[in-house]
Amino acid sequence: MLPCAPNHLPSISQDELRLYVERKFRDYRQANTIQLRKPKGNRHDTAREPPIQIASMQRSPFMTGRKPALGFIFVTLVLDILGIGLIIPILPKLIEELSGGQVASAAHIYGWLAALYALMQFLCAPLLGSLSDRFGRRRVILGSLFGSGLDYLLLAFAPTLPWFFLGRIIAGITGANITAANAYIADVSPPEKRAANFGLVGAAFGLGFIAGPALGGVLGHYGLRVPFYAAATLTLLNWLYGLLVLPESLPRGQRRAFDWKRSNPIGSFVALKRHPELFGLTETYFLMHVAHQVFPATWVLYTGYRYHWTPTQVGLSLALVGLMAAIVQGGLARKIIPALGERRSIVVGLVNATIFFSLYGLATQGWMIYALILTGSFGGIAMPALQGLVSRSVPLNEQGAVQGALGSLASLAGILGPLLATKLFGHFIREAATVKVPGAAFFCGSMLMFSALMLALRAFRKATPPTPGAAA
Repeated sequence: MLPCAPNHLPSISQDELRLYVERKFRDYRQANTIQLRKPKGNRHDTAREPPIQIASMQRSPFMTGRKPALGFIFVTLVLDILGIGLIIPILPKLIEELSGGQVASAAHIYGWLAALYALMQFLCAPLLGSLSDRFGRRRVILGSLFGSGLDYLLLAFAPTLPWFFLGRIIAGITGANITAANAYIADVSPPEKRAANFGLVGAAFGLGFIAGPALGGVLGHYGLRVPFYAAATLTLLNWLYGLLVLPESLPRGQRRAFDWKRSNPIGSFVALKRHPELFGLTETYFLMHVAHQVFPATWVLYTGYRYHWTPTQVGLSLALVGLMAAIVQGGLARKIIPALGERRSIVVGLVNATIFFSLYGLATQGWMIYALILTGSFGGIAMPALQGLVSRSVPLNEQGAVQGALGSLASLAGILGPLLATKLFGHFIREAATVKVPGAAFFCGSMLMFSALMLALRAFRKATPPTPGAAA
């Protein structure tokens, strides 16, 4: 019931009544306006943040009906890597078939293809990173996925080796979506959780490689071209999935203008000098990626030459690599890195990698490889810890540019690493070799990891002490 009947209301003029209604309507509208949550403080503080009108929030990714979360980008990366993993067991064999059946010749051609792919990523990663800072992460990720799907279709129909070189150029241009993916993770993660969340990238790679190589090895029995059709289908479905459900993570108000000066490899490296605390770690990051190239460059050739593994066995071994990467980087890293701190996690991971790279080169029996995968995978905590340490040093609207610079370094490592690894492998297994050392590439990787460890320790000594609350 009303507190009083209408005939008991005092007499007021029409103007007073209009002002009264307008004031009540204004108060109601302000009460229902979206407010930003204030940081915890004195609850008696009467200072209030100005209300944010609904119109100003419509372009924010957090008001689209789908919150930008790690789950979206995680699933996207899993499906993306699944498509890549499908062709790993059969691509070297297909190259060997098209090059006349010579293993040493196929190794060199495969190295040049990998280097060409990495060269295009080296040139385009800063460009895609800067474009994601300007236009958002979503467009860059979706464009890269669509280009990768077209590349798989091209390789499925490629009749000669020159078509494979063309396909690697296209894939390298569009395949730098990891730059935007890392920036996406930085956008939606609090600074103190970025290192652990970057481990999800490794977990996505791991899960993709669990099913991808195993399925590729099985499909390879029905024809060396069949996995390319499957990879194209999965990648284009992944693109469609992202087109429908992947929201934008970078609000329009935090984007910055595109600049060609920082959208090329040289310009992106110069931009890193503005952050001395992370510039010293780029050498470590680079050497780690050079060393890791020994796996994609020589794994199929090495295990086939030394242990006579079939494509199915290669696929199963890579599936185990993926499973351990998912467990370590997607699960254990989220516990280990906060417990040890980012710097100690980097050191522990690099020590582990230095030891196990040598053991891979010394293994004389195929079963030893499986044991080394199970124990050596714990070195995977080093990369997400390093990425988290770097990411916390730059603001949100520079994440794309910084991740682009790191992507260029990784791509440069992808140019040099496969050439170095395949050259060492081919040199030490050739008929004229005085001493046959099939594991020479892994021994080189061990020395690179040790050098990366020394550079990291030097960077830590030169860096300023961590702020309170940061990793020790």
